[in-house]
Amino acid sequence: MPRSTRLEFPGAFYHVMARGNRREAIFSDDVDRRFFLKTLGEACGMTGWRVHAWVLMRNHYHLVIETPEANLVAGMQWLQNTYTRRYNVRHRLWGRIFGDRYKAVLVEGAGYYYETLLDYVHLNPVRARLVDVRRGKSVLDYSWSSAAAGHALPLKQRPRWLASREALAAFGCADTAAGRRHWVGRLEERARSEAREKCGVPESDAGRDRRRSDLRRGWYWGSQEFAERMLKLGEAVLKKARRSRVGASGEERAHGEEQARRLVAEGLAVAGLTEEDLQKSPGSEARKVAIARRVWEETTVNLTWIADRLHMLSRINASQQIRRQREQPPALPKALQRWASQSTNCA
Repeated sequence: MPRSTRLEFPGAFYHVMARGNRREAIFSDDVDRRFFLKTLGEACGMTGWRVHAWVLMRNHYHLVIETPEANLVAGMQWLQNTYTRRYNVRHRLWGRIFGDRYKAVLVEGAGYYYETLLDYVHLNPVRARLVDVRRGKSVLDYSWSSAAAGHALPLKQRPRWLASREALAAFGCADTAAGRRHWVGRLEERARSEAREKCGVPESDAGRDRRRSDLRRGWYWGSQEFAERMLKLGEAVLKKARRSRVGASGEERAHGEEQARRLVAEGLAVAGLTEEDLQKSPGSEARKVAIARRVWEETTVNLTWIADRLHMLSRINASQQIRRQREQPPALPKALQRWASQSTNCA
């Protein structure tokens, strides 16, 4: 049975959740969690995503993602595949660690639906009995969520890909020390006042079609008007896909290649390299690798595309050279160094 098509469009919001294969752990320890967040930051650098909330549990994670470009599928494919490879290398394992296809629910990115979703994500540790606010604990005692590791922190201490100002403003809180304390206090009051198993879960609406709009199930979380707009958009996307005979994410992949080609052209001009130079120079040539690194960090094209375009022998060599240049930056011409440092990757 073919998989359902993901609805992608610029400015979309999604509640993304993935579980471990057979519900087994996807994080063995805090090092794995840091690896995942690093990988998430790299994915944001490639795609332009803005993350509004996240929580890492033992065998699953939740993300609230805003996609300025229509690229959820490509970004999620890279995120989960890359984390799987890193996890397996670290633990000397092989095979998949995630179970069925990740769930991505379209979200109305403002008002009640946005606010309830952020609380639902941030109060996961309370529902899981990892934090008991009634016994003096704080939601900030659970380190692996955007509450403790993001929205409650000053601007300079949180990742640039985290949309903290929007998350705070949704509840009338300024991005100041006092505003952040108020935001945390409101979240903890909700944790104290609601039953643990229902903490952060909104009341059911008898008039809502829960097959479609429900925070825990269904294909969207939003108003009826939002659903109607999404249905119309979905019909238009499917018609366009049938006409072009490509999947719904084909347009995004083309855009990824367009951006990659633009970066390659910029990099070659700054580095003073010609197409002939690319063909004659070794796959480890520092200027070539600097261009490859920025393309890898800012687009969704794969390493095979980069290796072929920049004549870097193979995807394995491209990966190794990019990693080495990250660990030991070489001496580059000043103009190229400035250009390479403009990468939007803020992992």
